[in-house]
Amino acid sequence: MPESYIGLMSGTSIDAIDAVLVDFTEQGAQLKASLSYPIDAGLKARLHRLCRAGAHASVDEYSQLDVNMGRLFADAVKQLLQQAVVDAKQIAAIGSHGQTVYHNPEGDTPTSLQIGDPNIIAEQTGITTVADFRRRDIAAGGQGAPLVPAFHQALLQQDDEARAIVNIGGIANVTLLPAKTDQAVLGFDTGPGNTLLDQWALRHIKQNMDKDAQFCRQGNSNTTLLQTLLADPYFSRPLPKSTGREYFNLDWLDGYLNDTSLSPADVQASLCELTATTIMDAINTYAPSSRRLIVCGGGVHNPALMDLLKNNKSAIAVDSSAQYGVDPDYLEGMAFAWLAYQTLHGKNGNLNSVTGAHSDRILGGIYPGERGL
Repeated sequence: MPESYIGLMSGTSIDAIDAVLVDFTEQGAQLKASLSYPIDAGLKARLHRLCRAGAHASVDEYSQLDVNMGRLFADAVKQLLQQAVVDAKQIAAIGSHGQTVYHNPEGDTPTSLQIGDPNIIAEQTGITTVADFRRRDIAAGGQGAPLVPAFHQALLQQDDEARAIVNIGGIANVTLLPAKTDQAVLGFDTGPGNTLLDQWALRHIKQNMDKDAQFCRQGNSNTTLLQTLLADPYFSRPLPKSTGREYFNLDWLDGYLNDTSLSPADVQASLCELTATTIMDAINTYAPSSRRLIVCGGGVHNPALMDLLKNNKSAIAVDSSAQYGVDPDYLEGMAFAWLAYQTLHGKNGNLNSVTGAHSDRILGGIYPGERGL
């Protein structure tokens, strides 16, 4: 009998909540239903302000956002169940990533904060909820990110082909799957995915994203700017590493924009090439034997970005995860359903070869639903 789980994901782009219903069997994971649940403009603006580098929030503001996001996640679950015509009692658990508002796995007080109170999700849906996945990995000495590579391994590793999986959300993260399953999987955040593209588009064309890369196509990538951005220390940092909007944001970009003659479209084209270049550099540096790059996340819908990836100088083929039966928009949501499955089955959710934790760990806190555990 399949076990049904729900995965909830709100990424660094803060564009919407991805909600998925996934069945797990011995044969693997099957996506049964999905939806993109909107975040209203007012709440989205408050979240963007909170996620800015150096931003400060009162306990009251933080608590309000935590509660509001918890209610929104619960509403997304209810709509998903209604759409799928599935009773809440049929769901074993919800895996909620939450909304990251701060990620700092370095220093004397490493942590990662995701809001969206799981107590509210469990109470309002009646379904056991697993959340706060990242901090156990950090407590074990890891980065707390990326966590999705373990699911990539379970879903997409192939015995006879070295593969790279890249999720291009606000931040781009790569999973490097060796052809031999007894070899260690690597994974890390390569740098900005869509976050700089989206923020620059909002500043200059007053749109939340550069739809179909129309803005980007109006410009030309500037070699000098691109090389300046690539010289940022993050890109040459050794593994393990992870990052977020706290680092890659418009303040970061403005610090490098010394050439005032560049048009906004030229900058957008340069940012697009920055994302593609850092992804391919990561693969060529750490897994040069990779023969296939499988792309998921919102970046798969950016034709300019996909063209840059496909026109790489290596022999690697580039595909959407859709060609492997996995909707690229909902793969990360599926991963957090899988992480909840792992937790309730007492199985590890991280890969210490990816995060740098002392060892693999069972992740997340469990918030019982109406039926208990």
